[in-house]
Amino acid sequence: MAVTNMGLPRVPTLATTWQLSTTLCPAWTQTRPGASQPASVLAQVPSQVTHLCRQYRDAPPLTLEGIKDRVLCVLKLYDKIDPEKLSVNSHFMKDLGLDSLDQVEIIMAMEDEFGFEIPNIDAEKLMYPQEIVDYIADKKDIYE
Repeated sequence: MAVTNMGLPRVPTLATTWQLSTTLCPAWTQTRPGASQPASVLAQVPSQVTHLCRQYRDAPPLTLEGIKDRVLCVLKLYDKIDPEKLSVNSHFMKDLGLDSLDQVEIIMAMEDEFGFEIPNIDAEKLMYPQEIVDYIADKKDIYE
């Protein structure tokens, strides 16, 4: 690339690029069937470039009922929990028969679902789904 007087690189033009491409890759100089000009990858690029833009928006606001539904949904999908026995007042170990490793996995699933980390000191105290709901609502400042 050539450098301009201001120290900024000059972008090669299509003509310069065509000369370089035919020199470096002679196979590109073959003509297309029915065409009188050489086929070039650069010649096939459309003249207008479409710019795609991703738009973001906020998720709907959390409510206590929404948190409870999401917590119960995550727990129902956990393979060691019987959905028939599950309620917001079910004790993980006494009522659902889970052990401490299962509780850690549940807390990790809640962290993934709600997008924040629950410290181990707090996680050890969460033994009921309702306690998880209350903890998340407290951290997200949701009160009804």
